[in-house]
Amino acid sequence: MMPDTLLSLSGVHTHIGPYHILQGVDLTVPEGGVTVLLGRNGAGKTTTLRTIMGLWTASQGEIHFADHDITRLDTPAIAGRGIAFVPEDMGIFTDLTVEENMILAAANGTMDPKRLSWIKELFPPIGSFWNSSAGTLSGGQKQMLSVARAIIEPRRLILIDEPTKGLAPAIINAMTDALRELKNTDTTILLVEQNFSMASNIGDTVAVMDDGRIIHSGGMAELAANSEMQERLMGLSLEAHQ
Repeated sequence: MMPDTLLSLSGVHTHIGPYHILQGVDLTVPEGGVTVLLGRNGAGKTTTLRTIMGLWTASQGEIHFADHDITRLDTPAIAGRGIAFVPEDMGIFTDLTVEENMILAAANGTMDPKRLSWIKELFPPIGSFWNSSAGTLSGGQKQMLSVARAIIEPRRLILIDEPTKGLAPAIINAMTDALRELKNTDTTILLVEQNFSMASNIGDTVAVMDDGRIIHSGGMAELAANSEMQERLMGLSLEAHQ
C-alpha cells in the first residue's frame, strides 16, 4: 500500500530579490519515513525548505500540507500546524544554556519529561551539557541540540538542512542512528544532505534538484543501486562517497 502524501509542492516558484531561484518545483513527500532532497550546490534545495517554512514566499504555485494550503501562511502559522525546521546554520542561541535553548523551543516553555528523556537517549550530549552554554558545544553537539529543539514537541514533519555537514564520521553515525529512530515514530522527515552514503542509508524516497527544478524522484534504493543514474543526475557516483 502506498503511503499518503503529507506534503506537496506544485509548480512552486520563488524569487529572492532579482533572482529566480525555484522555477516550478513539483515535489511529493509521502507520510512516514525520510525523503531526501539531493542536488548540486546552488540547485535550490535550501530555498525549497525555506519556502515550505514560509521564510520566503512562493511567487507562484501551491504548497499543501496534510490537505491544507499553506502557501501564503506565515512561519509561526506553519510551525503551528506541526512542521519544524532545522536550518543549516543550526539556529541555536549560543549565549543560552542547553536547557534554556530547549525551553524556548517547547510550547509555553514546558517540556514533557518523558519526551525529554527520550531525546537525551537519542542525543546523550544534551543531558551531559544540560547546564552548559550552547556556545561551548562542539559542532556536532550543536547540531544535535538543533535537531533536539525541533523535536521537543511532537511534529508531523521536520525539514532538516544538511545535518552532517562538517561533522566527524563518529558524529555522523550517531546522527544517522538518531534520525533512523526518529523516522520510526510518527514523524516524517524531508532531508537535504550532501553525504550520499548517509542519505542512501536513511532515505526511503529521493528527489533530485537542478537549476531550481525537480529532475528526478523515486525510491532511494533504486538510485543508490544505479551508478549510471547517479552520474546522469548528479555528475558523480554514490559509490565514490561511501
